[in-house]
Amino acid sequence: MLRQTALMSTVELRPMNSDDWPAVERIYAEGIATGQGTFEVAPPERDAFLSTRVEGLSWVAEIEGDVVGWVAASHVSGRAVYRGVVEHSVYVSEGVRGQGVGRLLLETFLESADALGVWTVQSSIFPENAGSLALHERCGFRIVGRREGIAKMTYGPDAGRWRDTLLLERRSRVAGVD
Repeated sequence: MLRQTALMSTVELRPMNSDDWPAVERIYAEGIATGQGTFEVAPPERDAFLSTRVEGLSWVAEIEGDVVGWVAASHVSGRAVYRGVVEHSVYVSEGVRGQGVGRLLLETFLESADALGVWTVQSSIFPENAGSLALHERCGFRIVGRREGIAKMTYGPDAGRWRDTLLLERRSRVAGVD
């Protein structure tokens, strides 16, 4: 699937596969280094990451054959009643942030989630991550709550500091949710 970003670079979106792991890991590490992407201190092991992804909801973005971003989801629960609820992450390589790659990934992901009958997509985002919050708002997410002091940073300049996250969700219009 080919799409254009704001800079009119050709971006190819395709399902993520295990061969993409080195690029996915690198981009994930770049996000961790910002201190605004996650509480994690390092990307997980490849098999641990891939084994928890929901089939059909993992995508990568490529520019000229280089993976420059990814989006993926995991189930929030193993209970059948929550089968249509997923939590997602979207990460974009620092060299192309702000150029529309994240939006293309998130829009494609949401189209796929709707097609698979997912009724709620959620994410937890640091309140200071203005770029991610704006992206999610543009893609139909809303803030449903603030988790105050949900976890403590263990690395970087904020090590030892309890941080808040905002819980965002996007409810599907095609899944028949009231």
